[in-house]
Amino acid sequence: MNGVFWASCGTGFAFLMTTLGAATVFFFRRKISDTLQRVFMGFAAGVMIAASVWSLLLPAIEDAKGQGGLGWTAASGGFIIGVVFLIVLDKKVSMLYKMNVHAQDNGSRQTTLLITAVTIHNIPEGMAVGLAFALAAQFQNDTMLYASAMALAIGIGVQNFPEGAAISLPLKQEGFTAKKAFVCGSMSGIVEPLFGIGAVLLAQNIKPYMPWLLSFAAGAMMYVVAKELIPASASEDNDKGTVGVMVGFLVMMILDVALG
Repeated sequence: MNGVFWASCGTGFAFLMTTLGAATVFFFRRKISDTLQRVFMGFAAGVMIAASVWSLLLPAIEDAKGQGGLGWTAASGGFIIGVVFLIVLDKKVSMLYKMNVHAQDNGSRQTTLLITAVTIHNIPEGMAVGLAFALAAQFQNDTMLYASAMALAIGIGVQNFPEGAAISLPLKQEGFTAKKAFVCGSMSGIVEPLFGIGAVLLAQNIKPYMPWLLSFAAGAMMYVVAKELIPASASEDNDKGTVGVMVGFLVMMILDVALG
């Protein structure tokens, strides 16, 4: 059970960092201007693009190669499944909001997709931390394995800070109270300890499917970026939303590369 304990600590740290990122919403007391909202949407898009590449697709390719397969097959297959899943979810959510006369604005649908995509993205990250500690628990005399697992947990945790903000800040603009936006942003990370611990308990059964799970999450995130976040951040007479995309991408890329 040593692996379960350390996986709980590692994924718990990642969840805490998501929560701290979501807490940035409390620093904005007034209604956020339209320009600032475009910046936040762009920042969220940049974060998700970089996370899809460095946190999900590249590890999926490397993992698939390590298992003796072709790196691109699992990455592309899982990616396509993730996109199709979000397309279906998008249509289902749109139908539900059309049936509800009290929810006619498009923002509610965007909010649902954003929370869903980031939450899905956190699942394989939590599982990756859990599997790392499960491996370390099997070879307890090899302290480097524990050090590697801890580094992975710290890296993912630090990366989760901007992701928590990427959810809570746009939600505040959609009309959510700061408290509700914070809770939604924080809860997107609760899946990490849940699935991280589960990965330890089912390590041998889950590991072969990790490339598919990672790329599935990447496809889901990229669909939301292309369908919702980039269009929402764009403006014909203002480049600030586009700058937000670049800044978000740069921040997440640096975190992924430096802490990966």
